[in-house]
Amino acid sequence: MYFDDLKVGMTVETAPAVIEKEKMLAFAREYNNIPLHADEEYAKTTPFGRLLAPGVMSFMAVWSKYIDVDFFGEQLLAGKSTSIEWLKPVFADDVLTGTVTVTKLEKRNERNGLAEVSFDVRNQNGDRVLTAVTETIVKCRTS
Repeated sequence: MYFDDLKVGMTVETAPAVIEKEKMLAFAREYNNIPLHADEEYAKTTPFGRLLAPGVMSFMAVWSKYIDVDFFGEQLLAGKSTSIEWLKPVFADDVLTGTVTVTKLEKRNERNGLAEVSFDVRNQNGDRVLTAVTETIVKCRTS
């Protein structure tokens, strides 16, 4: 989708992303190897009582489903930034879904514009577990 075709308020829903325990542990051991994410015995002693999924993994699970939607298609030029806020813990076997909304549009020049999309990610109980804002550079139509 070209930048010129985007409208603030456009929304897309992602398919569900299941947080599989073995993938969660593998991710934690490689990228965020702290006891809260990788040591089940330790995690039992925390206020959560069990392992937490690494926050970045939780976001990336939903991001992957968003990429499958291919919202911008071939007009996507590059990502610019992402800001994530974690609100509630995510555990193994949680099912996350995202609502992604275009929240800001800024034309940069005649060739491209900056599209800000905001993620509202919820678990299977409807609890908001994270929010994120991503800026993406999108191609404009040529005249």
